[in-house]
Amino acid sequence: MPEVPTFCRVCEPACGLLAKVEGGEITALRPDKAHPVSKGFACQKGIASLDIHRDPDRVDRPQRRSATGRFEDAPWETAIGEIAAKLRQVLEEDGPEAIAVYLGNPGAFNTFSGPATGSFLGQLGVRRVFGSGTQDCSNKFAGSEAVFGTSTCHPVPDIAHTDHLLLFGENPRVSKMSFISIADPVSEIRRAVKRGATVRYVNPRRIEEPEAGTGEVIQLRPDTDVYLMAAMLEVILSEGLADEAVLAEHGTRVAELRAFVARYSPDRVQAVVGLAAEEISRLAREFAAAPRASVHMSTGTNMGRQGTLAYWLLHMLSFVTGNLDRQGGNLYSLGFYSAAKAGRSKPAKQFFDSRHGRMRRVRGAFPGNLFADELADQDSKPRVLFVIAGNPVLSIGGEEALREAISGVEFVVCLDLYRNATGELADWVLPCTDGFERADVNIAGLGLQYQPYVQWSDPVVPPRAERREEWWILGKIEQAMGLRSVFDESPEPELTTRLSHMMRSRGIDFEEVRAAPRGVVLEGLTPGRFYTEWIQTEDQRVDCCPSIFAAEGALERCESLFAELAAEPDGQLKLITLRTVHMHNTWYQNVERLKRPGQRENPLCMNPEDAASRGLADGDRVHCESPWGAIEATLACDDTLRPGVVAMTHGWGNRQTPGMATAQRHPGVNANVLLPSGSGSYEPISNQAFMTGIPVDIVGA
Repeated sequence: MPEVPTFCRVCEPACGLLAKVEGGEITALRPDKAHPVSKGFACQKGIASLDIHRDPDRVDRPQRRSATGRFEDAPWETAIGEIAAKLRQVLEEDGPEAIAVYLGNPGAFNTFSGPATGSFLGQLGVRRVFGSGTQDCSNKFAGSEAVFGTSTCHPVPDIAHTDHLLLFGENPRVSKMSFISIADPVSEIRRAVKRGATVRYVNPRRIEEPEAGTGEVIQLRPDTDVYLMAAMLEVILSEGLADEAVLAEHGTRVAELRAFVARYSPDRVQAVVGLAAEEISRLAREFAAAPRASVHMSTGTNMGRQGTLAYWLLHMLSFVTGNLDRQGGNLYSLGFYSAAKAGRSKPAKQFFDSRHGRMRRVRGAFPGNLFADELADQDSKPRVLFVIAGNPVLSIGGEEALREAISGVEFVVCLDLYRNATGELADWVLPCTDGFERADVNIAGLGLQYQPYVQWSDPVVPPRAERREEWWILGKIEQAMGLRSVFDESPEPELTTRLSHMMRSRGIDFEEVRAAPRGVVLEGLTPGRFYTEWIQTEDQRVDCCPSIFAAEGALERCESLFAELAAEPDGQLKLITLRTVHMHNTWYQNVERLKRPGQRENPLCMNPEDAASRGLADGDRVHCESPWGAIEATLACDDTLRPGVVAMTHGWGNRQTPGMATAQRHPGVNANVLLPSGSGSYEPISNQAFMTGIPVDIVGA
């Protein structure tokens, strides 16, 4: 039986896989030991993608909601015709403002979905676009845009050469990191420790990996990273530990940075962050003293109320110590295309006044936390909603409001693998291919790869039943509406012209990439080019205190939130998100073999001291309430959590999802019911949702 090289489409590293194919079906999937970058590594989520491919609950044919409310199979011709007719009618009667779109995370791992979606929305004139990026990473786009002049410049830590690695809000073993595309970060960190590097993890939870001897966990209070970073910078700048030559040559608004961090000395912030001033100063001094230091942060920090300011200060830790663009520090990853230049923009021109206050789009999207409000607004309520590869009902705060708002939309179309919780509210659910059924290049890691490489994968097997790719579905709707379509010139269009152009700009022959079953390894992380080639500010200098932060109130908000945190009562519990190896957002809820004993629900985890003080014990049913919602869950005592911190895994809550039988049988609890939504529930500078450090009260149920 032949084994076909391909790669995983679950997260950024795109680990190499081998698919065993027999009779046109994939019979087994395993890590590819011959892959030049992942070298035989793949996590169980990647391997479990075969279960998703073969899941009998997958949508295999277009499904239309009948007059009785049941879903029935229908031909593609009927689906395309009815959807195109409805779009034409709504555009003629009310214009493009009557159409809204939600884009989910899987689109980032689908080479041809993005351009097809852009064409579709552009031709319809749709601007009411929401997406999952504002739930996990839009702060990074906004932060780099302000500091470096481009939303697509994210220097990654050079772990192989660093002497000191500082990680905020990361769990490398479980989540494989984010905004650094590295297949096996744990092994790379272990190698760094073995040769003498120091590793520090800043996290409210004592994450798994340090127990194996790969570093120390600094347990701070949730949603306070920004103040810890500011205090560290205050120490570095006030004690003469900065690289003044680098600041003078490559920085602008340095004085403003000094003035900002001067407000947040270790003595002032210690009670808020929950770390002694001496410990904060130690962290700062050891980072500055290391010959080569690197720093990184992930979703645990992103999802707080000030993710953009945290990412700004993270960049500053690297820059002011001279570690940006230095071997062993933080380096830009070029890859097969110069993504940094492609993301150049001027955020100051993007803000406008709205009924929600000052607003902007970040990479084309409005805040996801305004999704329900916009769908329910009686003065400008959309009549049509497209949801492409997303599940907002379980991904955004305020489930009941979202259900009501989506149910109130006249015509809802979902493009997905499953009829998920959101799809259950749709008029049409259109079946999409998975990663084994389509051609792809590893585009999600572009500009983020620890070892840059490019790999093309042809479809491993033909699409099952009547599953179709997103570009095909949207192109057929465009064609039926009389718009420009990829099908205008050929029933089998060539889609790779854009990719070929991108690679040609780097001197890479696309046909050679196509002919290499395991891809082509490119130039590794290289210092010395950042300030001359990759930075995109107008003066080619690092903006150390972007004026947009003051102009849009982010610095003032930082101080007001500090006062709020300082005034919190003793014993206030804070909820964070708990990542596990058995879940990936809402994607993996229907995988039967991941529902092992102990993994069939998502308990509320609490430090045993906090449980005992409330008269609670492991296994108790508890009532958890925030200012925005309440849930009941099973309590699990967990001494890895800092006292005062509770944690739950998100992506659960499928009691009303009959289209996913396993998920409905083990529904768990939707922790996002506890999250805020609507105006004031997101960071205005980036649209990033407030999803961690949520104040909660817990009692026995």
